[in-house]
Amino acid sequence: MNETTTVPPMHTWTPRALYIHIPFCTNKCYYCDFNSYVAEGQPIDAYLDALELEMERTAAALPPERIETVFVGGGTPTVLNPVQMARFLASVRRHFPLAPGAEYTMEANPGTTDPAKLEAMREGGVNRISFGAQTFDNELLKRIGRIHEADDVVRSIANAKAAGFSNLSIDLMFGLPNQKLHHLQDSVSRALELDLPHYSLYSLKVEENTLFHRLYERGELPLPEEDEEVEMYRHLMERLGGAGYRHYEISNFARPGFESRHNTVYWRNEPYYGLGAGAHGYARGIRHVNIKGVQPYIDAAQVKLPRLESHEVLPEEAMEDFMMVGLRLLEGVRSADFEVQFGPGERLEVRFDDALRRLVGQGLLEKTEAPEGFRLTAQGVMLGNEVFGAFLSE
Repeated sequence: MNETTTVPPMHTWTPRALYIHIPFCTNKCYYCDFNSYVAEGQPIDAYLDALELEMERTAAALPPERIETVFVGGGTPTVLNPVQMARFLASVRRHFPLAPGAEYTMEANPGTTDPAKLEAMREGGVNRISFGAQTFDNELLKRIGRIHEADDVVRSIANAKAAGFSNLSIDLMFGLPNQKLHHLQDSVSRALELDLPHYSLYSLKVEENTLFHRLYERGELPLPEEDEEVEMYRHLMERLGGAGYRHYEISNFARPGFESRHNTVYWRNEPYYGLGAGAHGYARGIRHVNIKGVQPYIDAAQVKLPRLESHEVLPEEAMEDFMMVGLRLLEGVRSADFEVQFGPGERLEVRFDDALRRLVGQGLLEKTEAPEGFRLTAQGVMLGNEVFGAFLSE
């Protein structure tokens, strides 16, 4: 947002970002705790019917003015066949007016984007694809439950470029079971050969209700030591930075102009519509999460907005969120943005004086002057969770 003085405080403006959840996958990866289900035997068409009902009810309850970013996540949205894909994307256009030049991202797994599907995506408005590559080591791919191989990533990127997509990203993971630095070095080299404008790089988190968590509890998940994982992260920063990519967020690197505009909405703690089973939304100071199960979501959407729960976000909580997610951006948080969200006279330097003084004194944060605010230091990037946690219940 550039014209900050025109925006009312505490998210009383209409969301300009839209997240839609497609919860179907070809299989369930061993580390995944997302709200996703193996697609075989699922009522996908009935789900798309219910999703359009939620779109209609949402647009009636909080009419969208203009949508500047759309992100279709999952699951694996590209498990939809070309007919389902075209139908789904047409329903989005019916209910949500896209601004000229809107960023329209769809997540995809390598091997699930044939030319017909890519054509349906292009015609439906998608202009950015994020592929879940994770690693270019085939043995590691098997070990984490992925069903694609490294060559599938290369082919999928080539198909996407041939179909006219230029705004492409891939995810890579590090800290995987039995992964060594040389595995990561090779994957980064293979990734850079693809010459993409954006890369996301995530460390493995062992989440509850996953196969990896059960293995971890039994002592059967051979994860790298912490110092090995730190070395992997340093390597990623050096390689991507050396290749001309800007480290703009803790886990994300981009060429100038190709930063994820949709995810930046989250990092700036701005409002967004959230549709689909298990989706989260944030609008007018209210956070909600939808019913998660596919059939329960379908049933609920027939009669009302399919909410599992909603709660009002108090200003204190929203301020903490602003700092914790905003400092993930390497440009940091801006004092002017804080006033935009929370009202004239609200100063982050005053609200979080003790935490800011302590973190600056520890060399984890530094003050910025133009624009005025705070950002992580190089040391702070390596100790991000410690920094973010300092703003809880300050």
